[in-house]
Amino acid sequence: MSHDSTAAPEAAARKLSGRRRKEIVAVLLFSGGPIFESSIPLSVFGIDRQDAGVPRYRLLVCAGEDGPLRTTGGLELTAPQGLEAISRAGTVVVPAWRSITSPPPEEALDALRRAHEEGARIVGLCTGAFVLAAAGLLDGRPATTHWMYAPTLAKRYPSVHVDPRELFVDDGDVLTSAGTAAGIDLCLHIVRTDHGNEAAGALARRLVVPPRRSGGQERYLDRSLPEEIGADPLAEVVAWALEHLHEQFDVETLAARAYMSRRTFDRRFRSLTGSAPLQWLITQRVLQAQRLLETSDYSVDEVAGRCGFRSPVALRGHFRRQLGSSPAAYRAAYRARRPQGDRQPDPDTAAAGATRPLPPSDPPASLAPENAVPFQTRRTATPMPAGAASVPGQRSAP
Repeated sequence: MSHDSTAAPEAAARKLSGRRRKEIVAVLLFSGGPIFESSIPLSVFGIDRQDAGVPRYRLLVCAGEDGPLRTTGGLELTAPQGLEAISRAGTVVVPAWRSITSPPPEEALDALRRAHEEGARIVGLCTGAFVLAAAGLLDGRPATTHWMYAPTLAKRYPSVHVDPRELFVDDGDVLTSAGTAAGIDLCLHIVRTDHGNEAAGALARRLVVPPRRSGGQERYLDRSLPEEIGADPLAEVVAWALEHLHEQFDVETLAARAYMSRRTFDRRFRSLTGSAPLQWLITQRVLQAQRLLETSDYSVDEVAGRCGFRSPVALRGHFRRQLGSSPAAYRAAYRARRPQGDRQPDPDTAAAGATRPLPPSDPPASLAPENAVPFQTRRTATPMPAGAASVPGQRSAP
């Protein structure tokens, strides 16, 4: 899934300055960045594939700080260009940032701000979104990053509208992607935007990847907690909560299972995840509701009960605040864009042989996403709320 809001008036009005060239792509590398993410824009924009029908870009590989630049496996890289080369680029890509807890170099942030002011398209892949956010380029904009880091991005930069479900977000002159392979999706999207479907399809064939991927990060969000929690005693409590979302329990129940007071539990949970436990719990219940709305024919009232909400009203309220639509509208939109054969049966009901068939509301095969403009390339009518990686704090139990 992607979010495309290229109709932003400010982005459309900004012109590329005379010294910048649309075909020049600058990739900004930092020490400590993972080599996979760094290699994606180098491969997409740095190799001449004109023989395959892919228009050529001119690549500038730029060091965002003094080298040598160390990367995965202890390798050392030397970038042929410095920050000054960014001044010629029409597109600037930040493929990754070494640490979500440390600030990027101010010189690099200044270079990104100048590039943006002069009309360049700025792209952040995976944790590169943190660099764009630090430069102030994501303020008031929709954005995404790896689902594991989305709560931290939303907490640290509350003016950014973070959506952890998207594979990438195109906001016109500023674009961001989710982790690792989603960077390929976004780079293909850029080629498609610049040169059309045929060029992007030719490039995808050379890379042996799908030209477009359906879906998003939501399938990975059910355990959307930093990896570090795996070694913490709270991990067992979190696992129990995820397995019992169909039951009505509150944060006090989780605190008791952790043998902590509510106040201590809140503090420990926040320190590990960057999110309040109630916010996290509500988010997990809403995600479970999404899955049931997509994979079953349960009524909204039944979905509410199976996700641990005390009433359908509670489900509707939290669902709308988190996703910007009602459960019924979400299900209708999902069915309209997803062919019936793509849906997976609800595992609980399938095991019992009780999955109810969905009504014949899906489009025919000729209207499936492979043959039509996918939902993910349309502009979302309802903007994501600020800090959408977590629901605004509530004091009552979900």
